[in-house]
Amino acid sequence: MLMIRAIIRPEKVGVVLSEMLSADYSAVTKLDVYGRGKQKGIKVGDVHYDEIPKVMLLCIVNDEDKDDVVKIIMKNAKTGKEGTFGDGRIFISPVTEAYTISTGKPGL
Repeated sequence: MLMIRAIIRPEKVGVVLSEMLSADYSAVTKLDVYGRGKQKGIKVGDVHYDEIPKVMLLCIVNDEDKDDVVKIIMKNAKTGKEGTFGDGRIFISPVTEAYTISTGKPGL
């Protein structure tokens, strides 16, 4: 099992979640987050914005589903504007165990 964490622009969340649901990846946790990337925030005129609003999507998938989910996120979270930054990042981590609380059963 793998945990996919995608940090994306808030305006892209709807289409990403819709496409994930259409592909039968419905189990997703959504968190509003704030941060900055390699650019250390953005500067507009004299104002420096250090904390940029983003959304983090978390989902646990079987190893064989990783590439499908990553492709869905990449395709639908990208703005398509060359030379711009801030479309986000995807992080993938191993999950060694998972349990359903109501049943106590292991796995997804």
